[in-house]
Amino acid sequence: MNTIIIGLQWGDEGKGKIVDYLTESSDVIIRGQGGNNAGHTVIAKGTKYVLHLLPSGILWDNKINVIGNGVVIDPVGLVQEIQKIEAQGISITPDKLIISDRAHVVLPVHKELDAAREAALGDQKIGTTRRGIGPAYADKINRCGLRISDLLDREFTEQQITRRVTEANEVLARYNLTIFKADEVIAEVYSAFERLRPHIANTIPELHSAWKAGKTLLFEGAQGTLLDIDFGTYPFVTSSNTTAGGSCTGSGLPPTAIQSVIGVCKAYTTRVGSGPFPTCDEGLSEYLHGLGREFGATTGRPRGCGWLDTVLLRFACMVNGVTGLAVTNVDGLDEYETLQICTGYDIDGTVHQLPPADRKAWDRAKPVYESLPGWKSDTTDCTKYEQLPAQAKAYLSRLSELCGAPIAFVGVGPDRAQTLVV
Repeated sequence: MNTIIIGLQWGDEGKGKIVDYLTESSDVIIRGQGGNNAGHTVIAKGTKYVLHLLPSGILWDNKINVIGNGVVIDPVGLVQEIQKIEAQGISITPDKLIISDRAHVVLPVHKELDAAREAALGDQKIGTTRRGIGPAYADKINRCGLRISDLLDREFTEQQITRRVTEANEVLARYNLTIFKADEVIAEVYSAFERLRPHIANTIPELHSAWKAGKTLLFEGAQGTLLDIDFGTYPFVTSSNTTAGGSCTGSGLPPTAIQSVIGVCKAYTTRVGSGPFPTCDEGLSEYLHGLGREFGATTGRPRGCGWLDTVLLRFACMVNGVTGLAVTNVDGLDEYETLQICTGYDIDGTVHQLPPADRKAWDRAKPVYESLPGWKSDTTDCTKYEQLPAQAKAYLSRLSELCGAPIAFVGVGPDRAQTLVV
């Protein structure tokens, strides 16, 4: 069965762990969008791995990992990530990692342009990771981007980088940001490219061959549904389609290749950066941060935390066609006496079951809560779903009912072994 793993919230739901868990029964793991603004933390056999561009399947032997055409790749950042993971004892060979020659390149200037864009927005800033993702996707849409395949033609690439650096410096000078020298950027990019060159290929025929041969394909989503450029809390979103459809356009495989969509969500809600967050709760945030939890894998920023929001989850399940839910971080609620679930938004006296498109309506959205009893016991030692406290199973059952999708997996801790199959 070929499966897409999708985040149903604002990212950081634990997708990497679910991908890692399902990799054991998969042959090919595919990343189809986003860049190194994503951060997946996987703990396997007591070792913590933080991945940004590398698919989470890279931690397994005898698996093919593909960075697809829909990803924007920072060559320098990817090489650094490879070196770090190899230093942890994971071998990354050309037959284990394949990079699409159609993927677009994130240049060093894109990162500073990201910072300039945030500075220009002032108190309306998006809260990006400043990894250059938005500017790189903007170049792609404006049809002036640089693709991995272009790096094979050095003369052409040098001309394009020189042009892009010249244009960027005019913008960066206005904000007293780093001014670049084209020759230095070219040297930095090509130093990284030479390390990546053995991994570069036309990934589309390779993926289709694997599909037709009956190999099991696992698609790894980055970020989350509510950061999708079309369906998220616009404009506080990322610059790619983070929903299930993005896995197809970002890999070159058709919808007919997919049999299931696993939507990953936490047992509560978190968000990093700017934008609306109706169920944000200061007390829950302080509690989880006090446990050393909910800090971004990419930025280290503390995440805002709040009660479970099924208005958002209901919508996310709808647009992704979710066939099963993976609910993570259930153990984060172990000590609570009473839990809240948001079932609707009261906007100007009318209760809404789905999130609004009107950005101003978010400012007036008041969560409508339903209270459920907590379980007040440690779930981290549970090895089977049946071992969960009755109140925890009731909470998950209500979550499933409100979202319109069945529970498939439950996470009760960060380790690979702390994943319960329902």
